[in-house]
Amino acid sequence: MSNYTYKRIFLIVLDSVGIGEAPDAAKFNDLGSDTLGHIAEHMGGLKMPNMSKLGLSNIREIKGIPVQAQPHAFFTKMQEASNGKDTMTGHWEIMGLNIEQPFKVFPEGFPAELLNALEEKTGRKIIGNKPASGTEILDELGEEHMKTGALIVYTSADSVLQIAAHEEIVPLDELYKICELARELTLDEKYMVGRVIARPFIGKPGEFTRTANRHDYALKPFDRTVMNELKDSGLDVIAIGKISDIYDGEGITKSLRTKSNMDGMDKLNDTIGMDFTGLSFVNLVDFDALFGHRRDPAGYGKALEEFDARLTEVLEKLTEQDLLIITADHGNDPVHHGTDHTREFVPLLVYSPRNKMGKEMPLRDTFADVGAAIADNFKVKMPAYGKSFLSNLNGQ
Repeated sequence: MSNYTYKRIFLIVLDSVGIGEAPDAAKFNDLGSDTLGHIAEHMGGLKMPNMSKLGLSNIREIKGIPVQAQPHAFFTKMQEASNGKDTMTGHWEIMGLNIEQPFKVFPEGFPAELLNALEEKTGRKIIGNKPASGTEILDELGEEHMKTGALIVYTSADSVLQIAAHEEIVPLDELYKICELARELTLDEKYMVGRVIARPFIGKPGEFTRTANRHDYALKPFDRTVMNELKDSGLDVIAIGKISDIYDGEGITKSLRTKSNMDGMDKLNDTIGMDFTGLSFVNLVDFDALFGHRRDPAGYGKALEEFDARLTEVLEKLTEQDLLIITADHGNDPVHHGTDHTREFVPLLVYSPRNKMGKEMPLRDTFADVGAAIADNFKVKMPAYGKSFLSNLNGQ
């Protein structure tokens, strides 16, 4: 046995899977948002037997998911304390930070002075400059880009500046250098851009496809996170999916890239088979990127059911030395107005095979309670924000 309550903690962030409007939703223009609830209604009920057994509908009843008399997990919901509803804000708060100055989003595109400076430094014109789906903007501007060599710049509901370029028109090395220049320009406080993303693609008009050579240039967290404390104490921090990008590599001992939710679950299962002491942390981005932003409740519902099916093997492999935490980083209600994230509560399910039965935990008033519980378990420095729920679990 290890010297810790749990030797390994597996943290799954279901990107954008909110569970109903937060008390301050009106401030974010998100009254009525309810990601899980509206998807379940649209689907005529969700079939998620594993999440049901853990106690998802015990948090708040979701159509098609039975409430459990004896839920396997400890359950509650969490409210975001930080000022924002984007990926980086939610994740940084999960690991113990509080973001008072929100990252900026650009629903009208980026300021002319920023793009003029980027054109001057790169010697290339810029086209696009609006919020867009990464596939739709290639259909719209890919051919013009190939003819002129102009860079396709666009954004999303997140605080991101994305630069798309055909690999045969702008070589990868050049695209990466351009993104590094954009990162330097956007460090200015008046822009406060969370991430610059290189979005290379190949193909011909009507048949463009994005390649796996995407590269993110993120801001570093403004303070140490629980992951820094774990790494500096000699513990493992395995980052799966876009976790390494979100934290700009800070506090990470091993990074595993993923191509999809299912690939993320494959990599998570791989880590369950590893002998390590510390944290395995996965973000499943498809819920948000493929279905929330594209306002596709049916696709979102199917993806939730596919995730639930993959939970079977996770639950079978966990030992009594393991703790599983399932939560989210914000909402993205696909039937809500716009294509933006939504300010919602997020579910929190905490399970270990050593627990005979779960029960309700108090409402958490910050996502940082997750980081606090992880720090508490591994006896590292506690974050300035958050209160550990470790003592709420059976067998403490």
